[in-house]
Amino acid sequence: MPLILLSGYPSSGKTQRTTQLITYLESKIAHSPDPKISRLKIHHLTDQNLGLARTVYATARAEKDARATLSSAIKRHLSPHDIVIADAMNYIKGFRYQLYCEAKAVQTPHCVVHIGTPIETCRAWNAHALENGTGGYEEEIFENLVFRYEEPNGMTRWDSPLFTVAADDAQPPSEAIWEAMVGSDGKAKVVRPNAATVLKPASAQDYLYELDKTTSDVVAAVTTWQQHHPSEGGGDVIVPGAEQSIALPMVVPSLPQLQRLRRQFITLNRQHTLSKARIRDLFVDYLNDAFQS
Repeated sequence: MPLILLSGYPSSGKTQRTTQLITYLESKIAHSPDPKISRLKIHHLTDQNLGLARTVYATARAEKDARATLSSAIKRHLSPHDIVIADAMNYIKGFRYQLYCEAKAVQTPHCVVHIGTPIETCRAWNAHALENGTGGYEEEIFENLVFRYEEPNGMTRWDSPLFTVAADDAQPPSEAIWEAMVGSDGKAKVVRPNAATVLKPASAQDYLYELDKTTSDVVAAVTTWQQHHPSEGGGDVIVPGAEQSIALPMVVPSLPQLQRLRRQFITLNRQHTLSKARIRDLFVDYLNDAFQS
């Protein structure tokens, strides 16, 4: 069942909104005559109940480990009978993309709830919490998190559907979230995994050779384009035989970055049975997704 990601500035009221949402969801589950819905369980994951102190955001290594802890907890609970609510920072779009992929891999719906509290209000709430000893982030950590915050964009797949809660809203849009994630009849939109995440036994003896060669050819097409456009950022790389082109970001990826993405793709697909043309199209799509995250 669904993965619901909360996202917002530090001290924006994410946990308060989550509590309101959980109250609504529990009522819907308790009063549903549908056995499929009535047996749903809600898992509320926070930094606090995962044992993560606010000071983890003071250093890059500690913060990376904290995200890994949250990601592992989410993956542990994602199942057809659970609603997972990640009430944490979730302020990095790349991390939200990663969690979107985890949800899609287990064919469960996903959404992002953006707590749109203004920065000045968050700053005041944070200072009040610090003064009273009831929480809050140290000022330097708070300002750093605000500076690095990447606001969700409903136009991207990993931030969609996106629900925004304004500071003066009495309640989050709980009914709309329920309909999108569970549905009135327990039949939310069917989520199908990417072809690259569906494992099938390999049958062709030369499959690994084709996987390696085809992905190498795609990387070569990108590097050749870069050689002919050394001073340009962005641009579309036409890959012979592919259905779509590769949209390069403004900061053009280096060869080591491309090779790392190629190795990741090979690892995901080494047990599949894909045609050469399908390998090429999936790898192009994989690169486009990586460059947008």
